[in-house]
Amino acid sequence: MTDDRLITVAIHTYDRARALKSLLEQEGVEVTLQNVNLSSPVSSAGVRVRIHESALPLALRIIENQEIFTSARTRGKGEEPIILVPVDFSDTALQASKTAFRLANTHSAQICLLHASPNPAYSNRIQLAAILNYDSQSEDEDSRKAIADEANRQMDLFTSKLLASIKAGEIPAARFSTKIAEGLPEEVISQFVRQENPMLLVMGTRGTDAKERDLLGSVTAEVLDTCRTPVFTVPAIIDKSTPTSPLNILFLSNFDQEDILALDMLFKLAPGGHHNITLLKVPGKKSSDIDTGSLKALRDYCTKHYPDNSFLVESLNLMKADEQFNELTRSRAISIIAVPNKKKNIFVRLFNPGIAHRLLFSLDIPMIVLPV
Repeated sequence: MTDDRLITVAIHTYDRARALKSLLEQEGVEVTLQNVNLSSPVSSAGVRVRIHESALPLALRIIENQEIFTSARTRGKGEEPIILVPVDFSDTALQASKTAFRLANTHSAQICLLHASPNPAYSNRIQLAAILNYDSQSEDEDSRKAIADEANRQMDLFTSKLLASIKAGEIPAARFSTKIAEGLPEEVISQFVRQENPMLLVMGTRGTDAKERDLLGSVTAEVLDTCRTPVFTVPAIIDKSTPTSPLNILFLSNFDQEDILALDMLFKLAPGGHHNITLLKVPGKKSSDIDTGSLKALRDYCTKHYPDNSFLVESLNLMKADEQFNELTRSRAISIIAVPNKKKNIFVRLFNPGIAHRLLFSLDIPMIVLPV
């Protein structure tokens, strides 16, 4: 059969050909070396690395991204910007990680998968992964080692799923590393952000089938309130939640000068090309009046400074917020909700927190929170 014929994918010296053979075979590709001088294999030159034709797509993905399939866990920090992905090994975290790989490909960034491993002393208060079971009263080294070993095992399983997705062509390849640190998740994340200054955090949110108090997740909510790095939230229910250009963006605004900073940050993070942005005026908790002059002024500014994009303005009536917001996201096929984070507790300060919870966290739409 045609699929069974051998084809040459590389010609190397013997040492390099053998290394490539080992790499491919570790990923399930059968390899044959040809033109090896058996009497002196080390001195062989022009050794052909041959595989079955049916395995060519997989082999090429591995060959083109050899560093990912070899030393991802130990590779040192490079010059690329970093996208941080906190993970708890859940399906939600896996979805967020896949989105991060697509974003990393767009921005030529590397990824760090960060897991916060609980300290046994605080196990009554934290549960990062349902699979981690331990005696909540145990604080000895054996207990701590067992938790660390399980976390490492789960991280290996988690990264193997991502590598399988890369090999299958489901997500693009990107350099990545892993890190496991002991502590409360929000504190571990905060410390990493201070030390490494990532360009973006990517975190998962729960779907609309979750309980209301769990729609966002306590860790993600804490990070959104306190982090001064852009955070991209990924709904678990969406199979491919990295929208591609052109984007239909809903930008929540108080229509002040800080929104301009947030827009600048948004366009740096969004893929290039024409985007359709709806500027949505959100009144404060005690205000329902709409300043039409500020609406027009911000739209005119955006049209002038971002001429490759189109802008529309809308205002939200808090009396009909749910209905109006849902209709707006549906009719304009909104792919991302963008929210400027001007101070701590953004959703309290921006507008009524109860409305914010319903409108933002119950929709299966990715959201990016932009600190200004």
